[in-house]
Order: sequence, then structure tokens, then C-alpha cells
Amino acid sequence: MYQMSNTSRMKRLGELAPDAFRAFAEFDALAVKDGAISRKNKELIAVGVALTTQCPYCIEIHLQNAKRAGATEQELAEAAMVAAALRAGAAVTHATHLLA
Repeated sequence: MYQMSNTSRMKRLGELAPDAFRAFAEFDALAVKDGAISRKNKELIAVGVALTTQCPYCIEIHLQNAKRAGATEQELAEAAMVAAALRAGAAVTHATHLLA
């Protein structure tokens, strides 16, 4: 079901909903553009978010983008551990709802 080759269908999606797709593509590009936070760090953030949302496409795309932006394996590993800590932290903080 999850094959990177599916992303080739993005072109067709853009043809079927051109205005919305164009707006998304522009927003996506602007969101990771160098600014107060470097592109590399934004891609590391994206990797962490992708790991927590568990989107295999996002994981692969942002992993490759992060590498192209100069991210090291150590940086990727640390980003993964931050994502894991946040995901675990959400379970712990939500556990407070179990206690009366």
C-alpha cells in the first residue's frame, strides 16, 4: 500500500485540483525555506513530526531532504529520539486524566 512510487500520482492530483495543489506546494516550499531557522533544522523538525505522525511518505521525503541539507546520522538519530520523547510524553501527560 505504501510505496514511494505512489508519489508519482501527485502530478495527477495537481491536475485535478490545480489551485489548491499549487497553493499547497508553494506553502510547503516556503515552510522549509531558510529563515530564522535553517532549512536543515526545519527538515530535522519535519523528520521528527513525520515519525510521530507515522507517515511513511513524509519520513522518506524529509529524510532525503534533511540529508541533502547536510543533516548527519547523529542529528537524525537525535531528532528521532526527540520525536520518541514527545510521543511518550503525550501518553504520560494524558495519563493524568486517569487519576481522580
